[in-house]
Amino acid sequence: MLTALLAAALIQTAPATPDLSLMAGYWLDCSGGREVSETWSDPRGGLSVGHAVTIEDGRPSFEVSHIGPTPQGFAYVAQPGGVPPTVFVLAESGPTRAVFANAENDFPTRVVYERDGEALTARIEGEIDGQARSMEWNFRAAPLNTRCPA
Repeated sequence: MLTALLAAALIQTAPATPDLSLMAGYWLDCSGGREVSETWSDPRGGLSVGHAVTIEDGRPSFEVSHIGPTPQGFAYVAQPGGVPPTVFVLAESGPTRAVFANAENDFPTRVVYERDGEALTARIEGEIDGQARSMEWNFRAAPLNTRCPA
């Protein structure tokens, strides 16, 4: 009986895995003279895996990321250019928005994703030299491996 009560208590207090399926898919931003694609798997077992490729001025760059449980909590873990991972803990989530934060990181300190139909906005925010700064990408859903028009 005690084991059953303990199991029930654990089930009730276990943190729910947030639904971040809003990010799943292939996303393309062709603005500002660059091509940026971001691909996210659907969440499976509480884990989503993503990667981004940017072509700007003919030069490619990349980022690998994942979202899921970490020792710090449920988080977005980014590795731009293959550098060591930076963890941004989930601070807010809902059906169309997810916000991840890491106040200790130099820049950015926040990563924000917002979905509106077939559009996904990704924004990074923080401070550089005491000034508020941000960068934003405005993605549209696209078939896998679609490229920007030449």
